[in-house]
Amino acid sequence: MKREIYDEDHEAFRASVKEFVDRSVLPHTEEHIAAKALPREFWIEAGKQGLLGLEVPEQYGGAEAGDFRFNAILQEELAKVGAAYPTCHGIHADITAPYIVELGTEEQKQRWLPGVVSGEILLGIGMTEPSGGSDLAALKTTAVRDGDSWIINGSKTFITNGYSGDLFVTAVRTDPEKGPKGITLFGIEATAEGFSRGRKLDKVGMEESDTAELFFENVRVTDAEIIGELNMGFIHMMQKLPQERLGCAVANVAHAKQILAETVQYAKERQAFGAPIGTFQHNKFLLADLVTRIEVAEAYIDKCVLAHAEKRLTAIDAAKAKWYSSQVQSEVLDHCVQLHGGYGFMNEYRVARAWRDARVTKIWAGSNEIMKELIGRDLGL
Repeated sequence: MKREIYDEDHEAFRASVKEFVDRSVLPHTEEHIAAKALPREFWIEAGKQGLLGLEVPEQYGGAEAGDFRFNAILQEELAKVGAAYPTCHGIHADITAPYIVELGTEEQKQRWLPGVVSGEILLGIGMTEPSGGSDLAALKTTAVRDGDSWIINGSKTFITNGYSGDLFVTAVRTDPEKGPKGITLFGIEATAEGFSRGRKLDKVGMEESDTAELFFENVRVTDAEIIGELNMGFIHMMQKLPQERLGCAVANVAHAKQILAETVQYAKERQAFGAPIGTFQHNKFLLADLVTRIEVAEAYIDKCVLAHAEKRLTAIDAAKAKWYSSQVQSEVLDHCVQLHGGYGFMNEYRVARAWRDARVTKIWAGSNEIMKELIGRDLGL
């Protein structure tokens, strides 16, 4: 089915993103997997192409596109290469940068945003903690007032861009008595005394993404590092989560759609019992089912993208997009592995890597169970 949310300007942007991917990403994917990270060169080149500042005002070097459809196109094209690419890019440009753009002071914007746009300052977001998981209100990292400063102690885990990031928007507890209403966001630079990070975490998939633990041992910051309002961090995070979840949904569907297209081609070429395996009725019906599932999911995600571009997307609809897209992605890719037979279990085949990479999408950005809980509450249950 023809998609109708993108116009000529969007498709022209897609062509420029494809050119960047063909030149600066595809030739280096094996290197990225081996390094378990995207090198700084990736970020600098993306910055030169104007791909890191779609939501950043022009005065700080950004494009100030003001239309999330451009963000979605970028996520789709990166997802076609591998699931880790839109993840790392999205954390930097679509998830963390908006906190600075929308909540930061003028001094913070001037200090950080030009580097964010150029790729010289790599961003990460410090929410998840070892004992908290999806329960952001239960975080234990603390900031204690000490004269004109704050002393931060605690840790974060599963942080994308954690090993190589330069600046982390970090949620900490500033008032232990207020529960969720006692959380504040701080911009903590990796050069801060007392800041450290653990090794790159050894994940099941998403090997190109550097993921690490962050540690804060008497890290001293001032009010100049507070992003947004004091004790309003939880609310700030809740307001930003719908865009994060929508970005996940966009990448989920685009990732699965690409691997499914490759699987269809494989089914046309792979011979068994004297015929292409795609001609067997079971496989033919299965592929018809999978293509339909992807197109139905894509239609809903497109509707959400358009709603978000027009500032109409609700947190509940974003939750629906996140859980459903990740579920469809996992189911489709599992079938794609099965259709590849033994080759589907070999890491040299993209389908195997895609299958492993997709599993985490039902966990992060709020687990699918949390998404359903939010939807259920909205139903009055």
